[in-house]
Amino acid sequence: MAKRHALIIDDDAYSLYVMERLLDQEDITYTGVADPTQLEEVLQTLDRVDIVFLDLEMPKMDGYEVLAFLNERLASKVPVVACTVHTAEIGNTRRHGFFSFVAKPLDVDRFSDQLNRILNGDPVWEMR
Repeated sequence: MAKRHALIIDDDAYSLYVMERLLDQEDITYTGVADPTQLEEVLQTLDRVDIVFLDLEMPKMDGYEVLAFLNERLASKVPVVACTVHTAEIGNTRRHGFFSFVAKPLDVDRFSDQLNRILNGDPVWEMR
């Protein structure tokens, strides 16, 4: 069976780095995207996407615009996780159809459990 693959969409290089290291520990491959306007090209190169971690505040496209784009392009129902420092947005993310919400900074002690719950179909809504 192929490894699970994550798509990380975040314009902050440090946030991408942290998420990549956490996914390395979980033996999950990943593709990082710093510029959401390049998503169309990136998606064409991927064989699979099992989970998406999406920042809300980015230049050019915000997380809600990216979510709408992903919902149009991803063939299967892939859980899209809002991953942001803006914890006040948790209600908006629910209304816009995000699968889960995980606040930054990520809690390295809880990340593995959060990730496994999401991948098993259980939404996670945690601000800290």
